[in-house]
Amino acid sequence: MNLDAQLDAWIDAHFEAQVGFLQALIRVPTDTPPGNNAPHALRTAKLLHDLGLEAEKFPIPEAEVKAAGLQSITNLLVRRRYGPGKTILLNAHGDVVPPGEGWTKDPYGGEIENGKIYGRAAAVSKSDFATYTFALLALEAVAKPQVGSVELLFTYDEEFGGELGPGWLLRHNIIHPDLVMAAGFSYQVITAHNGCLQLEVTVRGKMAHAAFPDSGVDALQATVRILRALYEQNNLHMQVHSSVEGITHPSLNVGTIEGGTNTNVIPGRVTFKLDRRMIPEEDPNQVEASLREVIAQSVAQQSGITADVRRILLAKALKPLPGTQPMVEAVQKHGKMVFAQDIPAMGTPLYTDVRLFSEFGIPGIIYGAGPRCVLESHAKQADERLDLEDLRKATQVVARTLKDLLI
Repeated sequence: MNLDAQLDAWIDAHFEAQVGFLQALIRVPTDTPPGNNAPHALRTAKLLHDLGLEAEKFPIPEAEVKAAGLQSITNLLVRRRYGPGKTILLNAHGDVVPPGEGWTKDPYGGEIENGKIYGRAAAVSKSDFATYTFALLALEAVAKPQVGSVELLFTYDEEFGGELGPGWLLRHNIIHPDLVMAAGFSYQVITAHNGCLQLEVTVRGKMAHAAFPDSGVDALQATVRILRALYEQNNLHMQVHSSVEGITHPSLNVGTIEGGTNTNVIPGRVTFKLDRRMIPEEDPNQVEASLREVIAQSVAQQSGITADVRRILLAKALKPLPGTQPMVEAVQKHGKMVFAQDIPAMGTPLYTDVRLFSEFGIPGIIYGAGPRCVLESHAKQADERLDLEDLRKATQVVARTLKDLLI
């Protein structure tokens, strides 16, 4: 039996334990917001310890966490050094958006039905805590590498941009791998992704009694005009196309809007938050300047109205770096053998923490457990789920890939 078959057999033999590991991770909530995620890190560290893997804990200073709008973050790092050679880092995030409505399963139950495991982060990306952990265990048990290193990095602020996860560890020189694989969400190998700019816009007028509307300046009407101007720009975005397969065009979305004080009061303040997705070909600085100009022009046409614009997030696009090809080719080769289908390398309209490694010149890809496409997983929707066979097979692909790169 060759090494690939031995790795597969080891993963098959320990798959029940792997599923139990994932269930335990799902059962500790990590809703972000509010982002009280240190308890999950402590639980994960204990589970890793029980498997013979010791995790270094990196609690982020409270002031930095609070400034980011979160409550607690402790990042985990497992370092396994085998000898001289490259370091491969596997990164997954434990923070998730809140469950929302419409669930037919317990979002934190880890229930299994018809070969699928259900729960918030079952697919993205607590699943890859399990994928990467058991791929590493299989590698050490079977291939016994003598060169290089593997690091497991589990972080907790990807939903808020990753600056206190991989970003913090990179800035403090705690990690600096040669190659990165980060949590996936489909069969594809992702080598590029969109950027994202998020802005908070506060529109101010003058509050007044609704019986005397002329004595006030309606901030909501002004906001409607600003939104109309922004959505007109969004129509223009549809005409711009990326050359990266899997990525289509830029887009703009207004996700939240709030303001006013009561039904019988002319609203004096309205705040909305927008999300602008940027294709890899766009310049983030130009995109932000353009949005600010659209808002400023609309405000200038409205007497008594002002608007403050605050950047919430700037996530740059991921572009392939030299050095990713050996990992891409290994995943494609083994993915085709394990899944019995071609595994394309392509882009995605999402944005991820991998971009942070790219900004430090570290090549990275996105690959892990997931269905054929991200929409099938119900990620960020009710009844998020993962086919357990996809978990098993992705773990086999990752273990085989590590073997190719380190043996």
